[in-house]
Amino acid sequence: MVLLYVFGAVALINCAYYLLFSKFSFLKPSEKIISESYPVSLIVCAKNEAENLQNHIPLWQKQNYPNFDIILINDASVDETLEVMEAFAENDPRVQIVNVKNNEAFWGNKKYALTLGIKRSKNTRLIFTDADCYPASNEWLATMASKFSDKKQLVLGYGAYEKRPDFLNKIIRFETLMTATQYFSYAKAGNPYMGVGRNLAYTSNLYYENKGFMSHIKIPSGDDDLFVNEAATSENIEICLEPEAFTYSLPKKKKKNWLIQKKRHYSTAKLYKPKHRFLLGNYFLFNLLFWLLAPITLFTDFWFFGLGIIFIRVVFQYIVIGNSAKKLKENDLIPLIPFYELFLIFTQLSIFISNSGEKNSRWK
Repeated sequence: MVLLYVFGAVALINCAYYLLFSKFSFLKPSEKIISESYPVSLIVCAKNEAENLQNHIPLWQKQNYPNFDIILINDASVDETLEVMEAFAENDPRVQIVNVKNNEAFWGNKKYALTLGIKRSKNTRLIFTDADCYPASNEWLATMASKFSDKKQLVLGYGAYEKRPDFLNKIIRFETLMTATQYFSYAKAGNPYMGVGRNLAYTSNLYYENKGFMSHIKIPSGDDDLFVNEAATSENIEICLEPEAFTYSLPKKKKKNWLIQKKRHYSTAKLYKPKHRFLLGNYFLFNLLFWLLAPITLFTDFWFFGLGIIFIRVVFQYIVIGNSAKKLKENDLIPLIPFYELFLIFTQLSIFISNSGEKNSRWK
């Protein structure tokens, strides 16, 4: 019976987190606000991305926004990235190039390259994406820019992945869905902790006030989440949920490559503020405990009560995460949410264990 009480407490904590996530999943769409079209700079850092740039620069150029420029950063590429950038710059004065050569102190460091790009911008409002990302519509730039105000200096967007029929694609998109649900929910709760560089915006004033990436310049990852963790407050942050403002990119096709990417991303979590590490760590821990205890309770004399606890917790999950999936246009993931969660939890556990003994020094 003690086991059942413990299991019930674990499930209750799970549901408490889902209540937190409901701040996002049940968020009503905001009214479209017509704001002044302040000049903005779209900043893209690229390392060996010639093909993606060839395909995506035209989409950025076609954005329906009257006053913007495109700052393309060539981060010491060895392919034709620089040549592709120069070809577009010749025909469009909005396209500016920052050519970064390897620096002995910051070799292969994306943050160093981004710093040079930010310094190049003459505009206060900056919007960031990656070279392998493309906008959902020609309204992406305008919609993201409309979220800026005198108080709101940091805007979180959604960076989605293209849909494919294979299982790995669904796991990648489910992990992206859950990450977004969390950082949007924490932001709406007044406790922002991260964002993704595939779709992110902030002002240069905020960047310089926080001394850029200096506190974590030697860490290969974190130009997005560590900066947001350090600079975001309940007052200066806004989220952008309009589907026309999503970005999309191609997910990894091989599990090994995806795991390498996730190892790099998760390695920054240990540098989050203590309160965020506590909240995120407990979310993972109690999810893990739930799935470890669930089958055990079904083999006790009180299996019926255990089944009831599982049912209530899963229903809670379907309601909250299902609504999040609808908001983020990930409807096809809804039927198997618990199954994807179970697979993801043990994948994350293996990554955390692996990360504890490894170091990484490059962003690509």
